[in-house]
Amino acid sequence: MEVQRKREETKTGLIMEGGAMRGMFTSGVIDVLMEHDIRFDGAVGVSAGAVFGCNYKSHQIGRALRYNKRFCRDRRYSSFWSLLTTGDLYGAEFCYHEIPEKLDVFDTKTFRENPMEFYVVCTDVQTGKPVYHKLSEGGREDIEWMRASASMPIVSHVVKIGKYHLLDGGIADSIPVKYFEEIGYNRNVVILTQPLDFQKEANKLLPVARVVLKQYPNVIDALADRHVRYNETTAYIREEEQEGRIFVIRPPEALNIGRMEKNPAELERVYQIGRRAAERDLERLQKFLVSYDRRG
Repeated sequence: MEVQRKREETKTGLIMEGGAMRGMFTSGVIDVLMEHDIRFDGAVGVSAGAVFGCNYKSHQIGRALRYNKRFCRDRRYSSFWSLLTTGDLYGAEFCYHEIPEKLDVFDTKTFRENPMEFYVVCTDVQTGKPVYHKLSEGGREDIEWMRASASMPIVSHVVKIGKYHLLDGGIADSIPVKYFEEIGYNRNVVILTQPLDFQKEANKLLPVARVVLKQYPNVIDALADRHVRYNETTAYIREEEQEGRIFVIRPPEALNIGRMEKNPAELERVYQIGRRAAERDLERLQKFLVSYDRRG
């Protein structure tokens, strides 16, 4: 009975960092996990980790790679033309409506019926604090939350949803491992898109952000010390990983891919690095997920 009680208390979580097209690494990882029927009680994605990671809940293996390769050279998808004509580097209507509703349909039925909880992280530009939001339906409003999570400052409109004014979740909480621990997920897998020795530096575009976002001083403050909080979080993750309390899948070296990568071969390259990393770690990951709650 005691063993059964411990197992019931264990909640497995998947945490997915953002990073624009470094997210192709995450896509490769999660496709391998889905192919091996590895399931989680909950998942949380930030920015690209949200817009690509949502395919875990809809169980659409290969979808993120497929539409990125198909549309990466389409100026409606991501381009300076889109930025100049719409105010968004990644075209909001094309990326978040035309693609998921018509061109590479997002499976809202499977998303809705999958019992795995799925959260996204956004930044409230009025407070500079993270907003954690659970998505359940996969419809238009949920897609708007994903868009907000991935709306990079300076090159995106602020996304208004209800009482919130939102931008990229990575500003306030790039890797929400502590949040997931706080809400009860005690056996977590973290997918990072930077290598082990990576240290984030201060934002070089902060002077531009001070002009573009001058009406939101709290988000400017969050941008100013984002690198400090990011490095503290990765240090915490390394410590927990060494103690066997967190399982991390990360690229072996810098992925060196552009935020608006236009070469399908480069997208494929980074995706395959993710697949290899997941395949390499698969046996250890499976053992980690079936082990008992560390607090049991």
